[in-house]
Amino acid sequence: MTLTAPASTRELQDRRPPVRRPARPLRILLYAFLSLVALGWVLPLALAVYASLRPYEETSRLGYFSLPEHLTLDYYGEAWSQADLPRYFLNTLIVVIPGVLITLFMASFTAFAIARLRIPGRKVLLITFTAGNLLPPQVLITPLYTLYTLVPLPTWLSDSQSLYDSYLGLILVHVAFQFGFCVFVMSNFMRTIPEEITEAALVDGAGVWRRYWQLTLPLCRPVLAALATLEFTFMYNDFLWALVLMSSGDKLPVTSALNNLRGQFFTDYNLLAAGSMLVALPTLIVFQMLHKQFVAGLTLGATKG
Repeated sequence: MTLTAPASTRELQDRRPPVRRPARPLRILLYAFLSLVALGWVLPLALAVYASLRPYEETSRLGYFSLPEHLTLDYYGEAWSQADLPRYFLNTLIVVIPGVLITLFMASFTAFAIARLRIPGRKVLLITFTAGNLLPPQVLITPLYTLYTLVPLPTWLSDSQSLYDSYLGLILVHVAFQFGFCVFVMSNFMRTIPEEITEAALVDGAGVWRRYWQLTLPLCRPVLAALATLEFTFMYNDFLWALVLMSSGDKLPVTSALNNLRGQFFTDYNLLAAGSMLVALPTLIVFQMLHKQFVAGLTLGATKG
């Protein structure tokens, strides 16, 4: 006869069913509030998708909040060709991709100098960058417009031979307005990196560039992905600066292409909804590609250990 050893106390505790704690009223209220907020964000998007799949004649006869008689994807093909979306997508990428890369590179290097190098006045410099984000961009429309018309450029950079009506001018204004926010976020993130890493590299003779490029920047991958997602969305959705600082219709970004779907006397809002879905698609793709790093960058530092 063989005797079996009794199970340990920890094993018995693991086998017990989890104790369900009673729901607190504040937690229920919080969940209800978050559900309403999520519904408020999702409902307009769902309605736009629903409208883009229905013919306008059916919607005008039955209303937007009615069951469909039939659904079709014809509006998407019509919006793609009528609004000339491929050309406007290319215009947007010419501005957004260099704008995001230049902003992240310059902001990361500046943040490294503020967080890791003992330069005089670095706190004042960081406050200045942060305060710059509080300035409404609308107050700078007239000075920037005047300045852009006065700054000369060679013909191969701008047909107008000035910063006005050029891709370079649009890139520069995006970099300038997003630079301070990225410096603020990245400098705070770099302060969480142990200083012993860069100090050991300094003892081994590593210069500033090597400590930045080979040691600090690889550790900033989560915050870089989060900022890349945000900056791509900010620059991609911008319409104000392109409207003010550009005059050639063939250079405008994709957000302006939706105006091509509006008629002089009649607007098919179902067609406009289909065009809006196509315009919003790149931001959804970028977020889907970087959503893990985006969430990691937002939650990093929220808990210790």
